[in-house]
Amino acid sequence: MKTAVFMGIIFYSLSILIQLLIISKNIPFTWVNGGRSESFAEQLPISVVNIVISIIGVGFIWIVGRNKPPKYKRGITVICWFFVVLWSFGFIQQLFGTPFEKMVCSLVLLIGVIANLRMAIEKS
Repeated sequence: MKTAVFMGIIFYSLSILIQLLIISKNIPFTWVNGGRSESFAEQLPISVVNIVISIIGVGFIWIVGRNKPPKYKRGITVICWFFVVLWSFGFIQQLFGTPFEKMVCSLVLLIGVIANLRMAIEKS
């Protein structure tokens, strides 16, 4: 379980880092979102929402990774499986995106899929 939690933290940390690099304009906004954002102003809310989701994900990982037996084991397992499906869908989308998404973002999402899959299986 420690490895899955570590991978989850890496996943969310890299996700936040990528979004911060987009917001700071170190990564061009045309490299993400499939290149569909027509302006930085259009991409900015997407990046902010992604950061918020990632922060929530870190909190969830922290709850799952505690050594205490969780009070709501079934609920946590369902949420883990939801994240497996969500990040798997995101992974597939990245493969159809820009070269940056194919080479970088898809690998980051693959870490997220594996981390949540391991947590879902181990918490079942």
